[in-house]
Amino acid sequence: MGDRLSLQNVSIGPLRDISLVVAPGEIVCISGESGSGKSRLLRAIADLEPHTGTAAIGQDGREAVAAHCWRGWVMLVPAESSWWADTVIEHFLDPVPGSLAAFGLHQDALGWEVSRLSSGEKQRLAVLRALSHEPRALLLDEPTANLDPEATRAVEAWLRDYVRRTATPVLWVAHDRDQIARVADRHLAIRGERLEAQ
Repeated sequence: MGDRLSLQNVSIGPLRDISLVVAPGEIVCISGESGSGKSRLLRAIADLEPHTGTAAIGQDGREAVAAHCWRGWVMLVPAESSWWADTVIEHFLDPVPGSLAAFGLHQDALGWEVSRLSSGEKQRLAVLRALSHEPRALLLDEPTANLDPEATRAVEAWLRDYVRRTATPVLWVAHDRDQIARVADRHLAIRGERLEAQ
């Protein structure tokens, strides 16, 4: 069974004292206006920006874990992904079986030069890159924003199945209400300094 992701009194940017538990295999969607703090909250959880409060995955608190280990366990897929090597495969461990095809990508995509990738290919491959490292929790920042409706539905369906199967807790920033209805077990919206259940 997987671990739960828990936050206790996390404050960053406009957000204050955010406490939240995401169960194993649960997808919690977060929505809010531009600039409300959605992405910064994910960055705080991944320990990529200064913040107050604590986060834990299972019994492992962030403060007791080396930063690089934490970021491997609680992995952020930002809206704009970074690529530091020339080819796609250099960023992967072992791709999840069947995931490339499910995301509409040919197996040859692993050998592609990063410089040739479209924005949609980068976005899909960034999600698969994260999953290849077998994170204990996943933080997704609008992971289908650059995809057409058909690709979006395929990615959503595969991710929901993966999350259930692996009991991975997920925080998913989304703005599309139809998408939230399809993927979310819970929906929280940022209202001022707080998260409110929808």
